[in-house]
Amino acid sequence: MCNTLVDKYNVAGPRYTSYPTVPYWDNAGFSLKAWKETLKKSFIASNSTEGISLYIHLPFCESLCTFCGCHKRITKNHSVEIPYLKTLLRELELYVELLGEKPRIKELHIGGGTPTFYSPENLQMLLEGLFRRTVKAPNAEFSFEGHPNNTTKSHLKTLASFGFKRVSYGVQDYNETVQKAINRIQPLDNVIRVTNEARELGYDSVGHDIIFGLPFQKKEHIIKTIEVTTQLRPDRIAFYSYAHVPWMKGNGQRGFKDADLPTAEEKKEQYELGRELLLKAGYIEIGMDHFALPTDSLSKALENKTIHRNFMGYTNSKTQVMIGLGASAISDSWFSFAQNEKGVEAYQDLVHRGIIPVFRGHILSEEDLIVRKHILNIMCNLETSWNEEAMYFDALPSTLSKLAEMQQDKLIEIRKDSLIVTEKGRPFVRNICMAFDVLLQRNKPDTQVFSMTI
Repeated sequence: MCNTLVDKYNVAGPRYTSYPTVPYWDNAGFSLKAWKETLKKSFIASNSTEGISLYIHLPFCESLCTFCGCHKRITKNHSVEIPYLKTLLRELELYVELLGEKPRIKELHIGGGTPTFYSPENLQMLLEGLFRRTVKAPNAEFSFEGHPNNTTKSHLKTLASFGFKRVSYGVQDYNETVQKAINRIQPLDNVIRVTNEARELGYDSVGHDIIFGLPFQKKEHIIKTIEVTTQLRPDRIAFYSYAHVPWMKGNGQRGFKDADLPTAEEKKEQYELGRELLLKAGYIEIGMDHFALPTDSLSKALENKTIHRNFMGYTNSKTQVMIGLGASAISDSWFSFAQNEKGVEAYQDLVHRGIIPVFRGHILSEEDLIVRKHILNIMCNLETSWNEEAMYFDALPSTLSKLAEMQQDKLIEIRKDSLIVTEKGRPFVRNICMAFDVLLQRNKPDTQVFSMTI
């Protein structure tokens, strides 16, 4: 990847966990009533066959990691646990009442915040209540995010007893200077302990998250972190770019100066080096930012072309319905998106009043649905086609003209009715998707709302 390509394509752009992306949702054309209608429509079509996905957002953390862009609440007061978990279960009841039958859970992910902020006993209470209100689908996959510093063997045992087989641990970087800058002191001993304990308890997929582009981070730090990580041999590795968006996250990302961050060229070198080391260690590259061992279910999903991407990231298979529970959680009926109130108190108030706590969303148009399929194809399988009439949209000729320069730069191959991302084009997959993003093209923001693509 030459410097001129980095200079040309390192622009602000979405990560495409959804299309349309949140800044381009038509909130004025959205209503809770419309969300309920599209949800019921999709639920009827999918619950008896594939089942649904469920995401649970647990927002509490004991300390602030300054690299984090998630919605969270910093507190050491653990008395918040039970009231919040009871609210989650009441929110689930509201959905069960709306849908008229118990959802069949094919995929469950608990994220945050810090899910292991909660005691094992309280997580058990949550899951017992959840499975009284739902049904486990055959071959369901349950996963959660664990903090190596506070995940205990009891946490792992409790979650395993409910069928959890996948855990992802946030590592970020093993260099102490970098750790201090992002306020995330992460001892290697803790990572080794929780990785080994998960395997001893039968977890079949252990993941580590690594970030490049962090303040004070150098190439030698990337080398050391990946060397240590590959020795531990996690089944999945998320190796992704730090998203520097302090204008969106208040003071949370101002624990360091902009001058402390690597340059675009340095980030490019960190990415290339890290990718090379991971591939050399036997990992398979999955879409964007993700790597997995050939034995992992994500690699198999890539091979079988059943891989999917949503607000939970890359997943093994697609479900038409994803319900998000908790403050700030986002739900997806395929035909619409809905986001819950971000503030914990506002979220809890609405739920206790018997109201599904949605505050904004988007109903997808026919064009949205077609573009969404193209972007999913590119993000998941690095190719898409419009050889069927159902995949054609009016802005396609304009989209292809915007891709002409990327074709000249050999980032993509455009054939008669299809597009393929080349090996050289992999680092620029977000840029390629941006050409298909008709809402982004029509409504260029006045201020920067996305992180840089490289």
